[in-house]
Amino acid sequence: MFDPILFFPFLRQPSHPLLNPFINHMDQGTRGHWESPLGSISRLPNHSVCEMGELTQTGVVQHLRNGQLLHHAYKHHSLLPSDWSPRQVWMESTGKSRTLQSGMAFLYGFLPDFDWTKVTVRHQWSTLFCGSACECPARNRYLEEEQRRQYRLRVADSNLERTYVEMARTLGVLTRQLRAANPIDSLLCHLCHSLSFPCVPSGDSGAGGCLTMAQFAVIRQQQLDDEVDRRRVGVYRKYAILAMYPYLNRTANKMERVAKATEAGRQPRLNGEEVFTLSSGHDVTMAPLLSALGLEEAKFPRFAARIVFEMWKSLHTTQGQAKNRAGKGERSKSNSKDGEVFIRVLYNGEDVTFHTAFCHSNERHISQPLCPLKNFLTFVRKDMFTIVNATSYKEACYKQSG
Repeated sequence: MFDPILFFPFLRQPSHPLLNPFINHMDQGTRGHWESPLGSISRLPNHSVCEMGELTQTGVVQHLRNGQLLHHAYKHHSLLPSDWSPRQVWMESTGKSRTLQSGMAFLYGFLPDFDWTKVTVRHQWSTLFCGSACECPARNRYLEEEQRRQYRLRVADSNLERTYVEMARTLGVLTRQLRAANPIDSLLCHLCHSLSFPCVPSGDSGAGGCLTMAQFAVIRQQQLDDEVDRRRVGVYRKYAILAMYPYLNRTANKMERVAKATEAGRQPRLNGEEVFTLSSGHDVTMAPLLSALGLEEAKFPRFAARIVFEMWKSLHTTQGQAKNRAGKGERSKSNSKDGEVFIRVLYNGEDVTFHTAFCHSNERHISQPLCPLKNFLTFVRKDMFTIVNATSYKEACYKQSG
C-alpha cells in the first residue's frame, strides 16, 4: 500500500463523518503493541501548522474507505471472524509517520472489530521491505544505471529545462535547487486538494507570481515519457526483480504455508493461521513491485494506491453440477483438482492477474478467472531470475558485472 504524501491540518475540525471515530480510537493506541521505533511516532499528525510529508484529512479518508471497501468485499467469504485472533493479522510499516498513519487508517476501516490489544505493528527499516536480505550489490548497480538513464532523458528535454528556469525565476530559487527538489510531488498535492499552485510576491529574490497548470503539464508529460523510456531500456525491471525478491519470497512462503495448513485432513492451528497481511509503504515500494510482477503498463502509483494478493481454493464439484454443465453443452477448460489453490492480483481494485509475468499465458477458467498458486511460487523462486541471467537471488546479487 502506498501512502499519500500529504499533510493533516491538526487544529481543523474533522470534515468527514469517518474521521471522528477514527481519531478517538487512535487516542487509545498505547494499548497496542509497537516494534521500535514505531511506538514513538504519533498515530495522528500533531503539528499546529501543516507539515510537508504528512497526511491530510483527505488522505486519511482515502485509506479508511479503502479498508471499508475490502472489508465488505471479503465479509461474505468469512476471511476474518468478528473474534479474530492476533495471530491472524500481520501489519508492518516503514518508520515514516505518513506510512504508519496510512496503515492504521486502512486497518481501522478493514477489521470487523478493531481491538488495540490484538494489534501488533512491525517495523520495516527499508522501503523495499527486504528485512535481513537487503544486501545486494547488483541491485545497487542497476539502480545507479537507471538513475543515469533518468538524468540523461531529463537533460535532453529542452522544454522541461525551460519550464524549470521559469519556475525558479518565479519562486526566486536556483534552477538546480528546484530541479533537485522534484516539484511534481508538491504540485500533485496541490492539484489533488483543489488548491491553487504556489504563489510568491514579486521582490528582490524573484519575479513573483504563481506556478501554472501549463508548467505542471510539462513536468507530468516528462514523467510519462520517462515511463515509456524505462520500459524500452529494461534496466529498471532488472533492478525491480532484485529489489522486490525478498518481499515476494516472503509473500510466497506465507501463501504456501497457509495453503498447506488448509489441506484436507490437517488439524487447524490454535488461534488460526495468518490470513491477512498489511504492508504500508511508499511509491518507491510499489513501483518496483509492479515492475517485478511484470505489470509494466501500470501507471506510476497514485495516492493511496494498493496491490492486493488474494488466495482462493477451488470448491468440490458435485457430479450433478458437472452433468448439468455438460447437458448445457458447456465445456470446462479447468483441469484443476478439488482443493487446488489459486492466486489473484488486484491493482487499485482492477484484476490484473493475467497481465502478470507468471500468469499472462495461463488459460482462464470459465467460472474462476484465477491463476494457480504454483505459477506464482515457481516464478518467485526460479523464473524471475532469468531476467538477470541467474538462477538464484544470491547468484544474481553477487555476479560480477560485465
